[in-house]
Amino acid sequence: MTEAKEAILLVGGKGTRLRPLTVHTPKPMVPAAGVPFLTHQLARARAAGVEHIVLATSYLAEVFEPYFGDGSSLGLHIEYVTEHEPLGTGGAIRNVASRLTAGPDDPVLIFNGDILTGLDIRALVASHAESGADVSLHLTRVEDPRAFGLVPTDDSGRVTAFLEKPQTPEEIVTDQINAGAYIFRRSVIDTIPAGRPVSVERETFPGLLAAGAHLQGMVDSTYWLDLGTPQAFVRGSADLVLGRAPSPAVPGRCGERLVLPTASVSDDAKISGGTVVAEGALVGEGARIDGSVILAGAVVEPAAVIKDSLVGAGARIGSRTVLTGAVIGDGARVGADNELRDGIRVWCGAVLPDAAVRFSSDE
Repeated sequence: MTEAKEAILLVGGKGTRLRPLTVHTPKPMVPAAGVPFLTHQLARARAAGVEHIVLATSYLAEVFEPYFGDGSSLGLHIEYVTEHEPLGTGGAIRNVASRLTAGPDDPVLIFNGDILTGLDIRALVASHAESGADVSLHLTRVEDPRAFGLVPTDDSGRVTAFLEKPQTPEEIVTDQINAGAYIFRRSVIDTIPAGRPVSVERETFPGLLAAGAHLQGMVDSTYWLDLGTPQAFVRGSADLVLGRAPSPAVPGRCGERLVLPTASVSDDAKISGGTVVAEGALVGEGARIDGSVILAGAVVEPAAVIKDSLVGAGARIGSRTVLTGAVIGDGARVGADNELRDGIRVWCGAVLPDAAVRFSSDE
């Protein structure tokens, strides 16, 4: 079969690096470009011919099904399997295997719920079929691979090793890394041990390689971003709005801004850089917002300046306050005349008085 009709989507992570965005919302459900991030992944899988998707859920698992239902609105059949004890990436794959209907040699697409990518899914499936591999991996090239596990391949694209994060320059033998999307031969999934935590990256793949299995790498260096940090998430949302990252699920035309229908933006506010203003949000006179995410029901008061930041649902940003690279949790109140910079996070429901945080002008 040269088309993957089934997919497993791993969405069980707690998203601890994304807090406070993930205090009330699982990471895949945090809105990016106006819809839950997961919507973009599901829509891209559907566009590549996938019909049946099993979501492997754990943290805040009860949130997914009420939103997506049976998947019919996206042209998909979606099922949900919840882990009550975390099983790791490999354990999660094995845990949902009983829901698959594919034959032993059929391809099953598996992808992580926190990667924004322009991967050509059909090309990965075709490469898998041509090579006859047991598992095919999407690989991408990065300038600095020290934060990632390395995946060297031979001239034919066959994977030769899985190397832990390199500690010294000599250990950087390739710039290719595991990009978090795989095609498994259906029968290989059944070889993963059941009922215990398993890491697909540290146990399953190296074990298969040691046993002589054929693991194929396909390098696709189109858009790729790990949305693990708030700064990356904000950038990913902006890139979706700007059209740099492809998705059929962006609710509107790509451009400098995406203002959802029930939002209210003052005529003289300047919204740019792929900013999203979500449902029911208000942006006051003279406000300037660049490359940011303003979630549902948030209020940005007049003359506030927001850059590369995320303002949570129902939060309020006071007049003349400046946010740069900040994350404001749901329902927080930041008073007027504050300046918050460089990765600062304000927790959900927190209240910051007027002029409480300022930086000296000579910095």
